[in-house]
Amino acid sequence: MIIIPTIELQNGRCVSLNMGRLDEPVIWHVDPVETARGFAAAGAEWMQVTDFDAIAGDGDNAELIEEIIRSAGISVQLAGGFRTQERIEEWLNKGAGRIVIGTLAARDPALVKRLSRLYPDQIVLAVDVWEGHVMTDGWKSSSAFEPAGFIAEFADCALAGVLVTDIDSDVAERDASLSLVTALAEGSKTPIIASGLVRTVDDVARLSYVGNVSGAIVSRALFRKSLELDEALAAAAPQHEETAGFI
Repeated sequence: MIIIPTIELQNGRCVSLNMGRLDEPVIWHVDPVETARGFAAAGAEWMQVTDFDAIAGDGDNAELIEEIIRSAGISVQLAGGFRTQERIEEWLNKGAGRIVIGTLAARDPALVKRLSRLYPDQIVLAVDVWEGHVMTDGWKSSSAFEPAGFIAEFADCALAGVLVTDIDSDVAERDASLSLVTALAEGSKTPIIASGLVRTVDDVARLSYVGNVSGAIVSRALFRKSLELDEALAAAAPQHEETAGFI
C-alpha cells in the first residue's frame, strides 16, 4: 500500500479544513515547497496537492503548485476544481503525474471515460461519500448516486485508482470505520485509495490488510504530529514473513 502525504492549499498556505468548511481553515505555518521536499526525503513516492481555492472557484495556487511539481522530487497527484478537459490537459502537460476528478465525473461521465482512454493510469476517480451518497462541488452538493454504482459506471476505464473519501469519518474525526472502504474495494475492479481514515500508525496498519486498497491519503495527522511520515511508510510496506534457512 502506498502512503500519499497531502498538502492542501488555500491562499498560498498549507491548511486543513475544520468540519469540512472552506471558510474556517486551520492554517499550518509551514512552507509548502519545503514540506513537499520533506515528504520526498522521508521516502514517499507520491504526494497529493489539493487546491481549495480552485475548488471554491475563487482563484488558484497555480504558481505554487508548479514550483512543487518542479522541485518536490516525487510524483505529484493534483486535486481540486478539475472540471474541464482543457484544465486537466494543461496540468498533465505541466508535469502532474495524476489528476483527481470528482464533480466532472458526476456531470459528464462520457468525458471522463474518454480522458481515461487518452491518459491511461493518469486519471483518479474521486468518490466523496456522505451518508451513503456521492457528494460533488467540494462536498456541498449531494448527488443521486450511491458510491458502489458510481464506481461500477467506470469499471472498464484505465483509471490510476478510485479515491474514496469517507466524509462521515473525516469530518467527525471519530475512530475510523473501515466498513465503507472495505465494501467498495471488494466490488471495485480498480484499486482503491482511501482518504479520511488515517490519523495514527495503527490506522495505516489496519488499512494495509484490506484487499484491493492500493493507497492511503495522509494529511492532517502529519501536521498535527499524531503520525510521522516515516512511521506510516514503514507500516504500509509489505510484510515478509521470516523463512527458515536450509543448508
